Amino acid sequence: MRKNMFVGALCSVMLLSGSMALAADNWIGTWKMNVAKSKSSPGPAPKSLTLKFEATPAGIKLTSDGVMGDGSVRKGSYTSKFDGKDVPWAGNPDADMAAPMKMDDNNYTNTWKKGGKTTVMSKAVVSADGKTLTVTQTGKNAKGEDVNSTAVYDKQ
Repeated sequence: MRKNMFVGALCSVMLLSGSMALAADNWIGTWKMNVAKSKSSPGPAPKSLTLKFEATPAGIKLTSDGVMGDGSVRKGSYTSKFDGKDVPWAGNPDADMAAPMKMDDNNYTNTWKKGGKTTVMSKAVVSADGKTLTVTQTGKNAKGEDVNSTAVYDKQ
């Protein structure tokens, strides 16, 4: 009887721990840029941009899909454990590596690098109600221009 109670308690703890792990990282999901609430420097601002974060066995996969201010289409992606380690970033002209680092369930930072040199520092914050993702970016893009942007995304 005691053994069954222990096994039952252990299973409950494991189940709850697994559920909590799945509930973490509140940026998981699809986010669409609210262009009217966003500012982009240097411009022109993107005409549209969608971010999709999904949990995979290898870590969190980010895919981005958008139309830039000049009308060009841009797609990018990386997969990371959000542990601050560099991972390859495809499709970003201002970075070939990303180093996202989870701060807590609603916040992460991301250091962009190109050719081994830091280009942009990014901070992402999910609102308390979970409906808004705000990403601020500072640094220099691949052209050497100052970056000081805030992108606001709505949860889809």
